[in-house]
Amino acid sequence: MAERYDHQAVETKWQNRWDETGIYEADRGSEKPKYYVVTMYPYPSGDLHVGHWYPKTPTDANARFMRMKGYNVLYPIGFDAFGLPAENAAIRNNVHPKTWTYANIHRMEGQLRTMGASFDWRREIVTCDPEYYRWNQWFFLEFYKRGLAYRSFSPVDWCPSCNTTLAREQVVGTDRLCERCHTPVIKKELNQWYFRITQYAEQLLQDLEGLRWPEKILTLQRNWIGKSEGAEFAFQVQGADESFRVFTTRPDTIYGVTFAVLAPEHPLVAKVTTSDRKAEVDAYVTQAGRQTEIDRMSTEKERTGVFTGASAVHPFTEEPVPIYIADYVLMTYGTGAIMAVPAHDERDFDFARKYGLDVREVIALPGREPGKLDAAFTGDGTMVNSGPFNGTPTAEGKRAVAAELQARSIGGPAVTYRLRDWLISRQRMWGTPIPVVYCANCGTVPVPEDQLPVVLPEVVEFKPTGESPLKLDLDFRNTACPRCGGPAERETDTMDTFVDSSWYQYRYLGPHEAHAPFDAAEGEYWLPVDLYTGGAEHAVMHLLYARFFHKVIRDMGLLDRCMAAHPERNWNEPFPRLFSQGVITSFAYRTPEGRFVSYQDVDLSTDTPRHRESGEPLGETVEKMSKSKLNVVAPDDYVQKYGADVVRLFLMFIGPWEQGGPWNPRGVEGVVRFLNRVWSIVTEPAAATGTPGAEPLRELNRAVHQTLRKVTGDYERFSYNTAVAALMELSNTLQRLRQTPAAGTPAWDEALEKLVLMMAPIAPHIAEEMWERLGRPYSVHQQPWPAWSEELAAVDTQEIPVQVNGKLVDKVTVAAGAAQEPVLAAALASEKVQRAIAGREIRKVIHVPGRLINLVVA
Repeated sequence: MAERYDHQAVETKWQNRWDETGIYEADRGSEKPKYYVVTMYPYPSGDLHVGHWYPKTPTDANARFMRMKGYNVLYPIGFDAFGLPAENAAIRNNVHPKTWTYANIHRMEGQLRTMGASFDWRREIVTCDPEYYRWNQWFFLEFYKRGLAYRSFSPVDWCPSCNTTLAREQVVGTDRLCERCHTPVIKKELNQWYFRITQYAEQLLQDLEGLRWPEKILTLQRNWIGKSEGAEFAFQVQGADESFRVFTTRPDTIYGVTFAVLAPEHPLVAKVTTSDRKAEVDAYVTQAGRQTEIDRMSTEKERTGVFTGASAVHPFTEEPVPIYIADYVLMTYGTGAIMAVPAHDERDFDFARKYGLDVREVIALPGREPGKLDAAFTGDGTMVNSGPFNGTPTAEGKRAVAAELQARSIGGPAVTYRLRDWLISRQRMWGTPIPVVYCANCGTVPVPEDQLPVVLPEVVEFKPTGESPLKLDLDFRNTACPRCGGPAERETDTMDTFVDSSWYQYRYLGPHEAHAPFDAAEGEYWLPVDLYTGGAEHAVMHLLYARFFHKVIRDMGLLDRCMAAHPERNWNEPFPRLFSQGVITSFAYRTPEGRFVSYQDVDLSTDTPRHRESGEPLGETVEKMSKSKLNVVAPDDYVQKYGADVVRLFLMFIGPWEQGGPWNPRGVEGVVRFLNRVWSIVTEPAAATGTPGAEPLRELNRAVHQTLRKVTGDYERFSYNTAVAALMELSNTLQRLRQTPAAGTPAWDEALEKLVLMMAPIAPHIAEEMWERLGRPYSVHQQPWPAWSEELAAVDTQEIPVQVNGKLVDKVTVAAGAAQEPVLAAALASEKVQRAIAGREIRKVIHVPGRLINLVVA
C-alpha cells in the first residue's frame, strides 16, 4: 500500500532538524557573494493571518532560491513592537503594554516557525526592548547635535473632552470624532519634536533615479517630496507693519493677482482680522480645524472662505489686494499663504466666482485678444495686461518677474518642497522616551549618552483619560538636571514608531551590540540590503523616513568603513531593490441586514453560503482582509489540516505577487492534490518495465528541462504563480510517463531529482523529505540550483495553424523552426486544406515562422 504523506510529522521533523543544524544561520566571511534580504517585520498583534504570510512566503522562497544559486543569504526577522494598539489593550485589559506585547510575540514566533521560513533567528530584534530603543535615543541625540532634531509649535488633533492629543488612528469617522468619547476633534498648537527631513529633500528626490523600485512607488515618493520651482516674495499688509510671504510656480501671472489667501492656521490671521470680521473668521478657523488635509484639498469640495477685513499691497501695481482665509490653503504646503490669480488657477477661479472677485486675464495665447473667461486658463502663453512685461512668453516671463522681485529686495527665484519636517512627538506611553529633560535654570537639556537608555517604567496606571501615563507618573517625570543637578522634568512625549522601523535593517547586523547601533564588520559585509519586500501601503512614509535615516547615518560616518571596502555598491540608499506585493483578499459574508459574519460561522457546502446555526442565506463579496469585516483568515487551521507547504503554495498560486488575489478556501484542495501527486511520483516505485523507446525519453527530458528553464526565470522575476503552474504541468507529464518504461531509466531518476530541487524554495518541507527518500545528502536547501540543457529543452516538432483566406481550416505538425517550403508542403498535403482550396489558384502565401501559414486563394 502506498505511504500517505503525513504533513504534520514531516514538517515537525524538518523544522527541528533545521534548527538543530542551523543551516539558515548566515555569517560573514563566506567566499560566496552576499545576499541580504529583508521583509517588513510584523506588528505583534497576537496572531498571524494569511495577510502576514503573503509577503513572507515568497520572500522566503527568494531567499532559498538565492542560497541554491550560490549566495550567502541573510534573512532575518523581528517585531515592530511599540505603538497604539498595545496601549489601547492595556486600557481594555488592565495590563502593562509590555505584558500584552511579549505574550503576542511569543505566540507569533511559534506561528512563524510553523511557516518553515528560513529566518536566522539569532538576529531577532524586538523594538520595545531597551537594548533596541536605547539606539533610537542615541540617534535622537546625534540628530540634535547636528541640528536635525528640534522643538517647535505645531497643530495637532485635540480632543477637548479628554484634554489630550490624538493620533490619526484615534480620530474616527467623516465627522472626525474622538474614538474614546466621540467628541468632535479640533486642531490645537502644541510644542513638539521634529526631525529636519527637509534638509535632505533634494537628495531624497535625486537619489530615486536608478533604484529598482516599482514605478508607482517612485512616483508616490516624488509627489510626496513635491519639488516646485518659482518665486517667493512678501506682501505688505496695508496700513500695518505686518507682511506675509507667498510662493508661486507662476510668477509670470503676478499682474493677475486680485486677492490673497491665508491658511486658517496662519499666525497672521488673528493679527490682521478686523473686529467686525472676528466672529465669522474664528468660526471658520474652528470649522477648518476639524477637517483632514485630504478633505480640504479634495477637487470635489466646494471652495469656501471668509474675508478678514484686511488688504495687502500689490508689489508692482500698489493696488489693494483683499486678504481672505480659505481651507484649500494649508500651512503644511508652501508658506501657508497664496497670491490668488483666478484667471489662471482653477481653485482661485472657483473661489472668485463664488465671492464675486475680479478675474483679470494676464496670460493669453498668441494671436488671441484677452476676453471674458469661462474657465481658468492654466497653460502657457504670452503675458498681457502686465505693464512692462507685456508680450513676454511664459517661460521668459517667469524668470523676468523673479529677477524684478529680487531687484526690489522683496523676493526672488525660489524652490520649495511639499515635504515637511517629520513630527516625531507622540503623547503616548508605549514608545521610545525622548531623551530630553527641562530644567528651570538650563532650559532644554539632552540626556547624556552614558545615561541611556531612558527606560519606560515597569509599573504604570492606565486610565481612560486620554493622557499618557508618563505624564502622570511622577517617579518617571521628576528627575535631576544632567547639567546642573537641580530639579528637572523629563520629556513625557515618546517617539513616532516610524523611528523604530527607519533603521532596523542595521540592527539585524548585531542585535546585541552594546557599543554601537550595529556591528561595523557585519555592515561592511552585508550592507546595503539587496532586496526589500513589503506592502505598497508603506510606499511613502516608512520608505521616505528609512531613506532619510540612511542618509544621515552615512553622513555621520557610520558607513565609512563599508564605503571604503565596497565603493562599487550604492551607499546613497538603504534598499536599492524593492518589491511590493499586492493585497490579499478574502470572502466577506453579510446577513441581509448588513451585519458581517465570521467566515468560520459560514456553511459553504451549498451553492448559497449560509449561516451554520441559523441557516439564513448570506451575501458573499471579496474584500481586503479586515478585522472589521470578520474576513481575516487564520492560517493555523489550514496548517493543521493540510500543512504549511499547502498554505505557502496556495498563496503563491492565487495570482501575480505584485497584484495580490483572493483567498478562496475552495481552491486549496487543488494544491493538496498537486502535492500528493508529486509525493506519489517521487516515493512510490514505478510499475512499468521493459525497454523505453526514444520518444518517451525525449518527451521526459524535454518536459523536465523546459520546466527548469521556465521555473528559473519565474523565480528570478518573482512570478511564483506561473512557476507553480509549470510544476503542476510537469507533475501531470511525469504521472503519465510513469506508466511507460521511461520511468525505470537514469533519465527518470534525474527528472525526480530536478523536480524536488525546483520545489525546494516554495515547498521546503516536502522537498526535504522527498530528497531524503531519494537517498540524497542533507539538505536539499544546500544543493546547487540545477542547470538545464537547451538541447534537451528544444522542441522537435510543433503545430502550425493553416488558414485559407484568413480562416483556420487545419493544423499541421512540422519540424520546429521549419522554413516556408516544408510548412507549405505539409499544408497542401492536408485533406481539409485541399477541400478548402478546391482547385482554386493560390495567389499568395503568408508564412509567419513558428506561428501560422495563410493561403490566399481566388
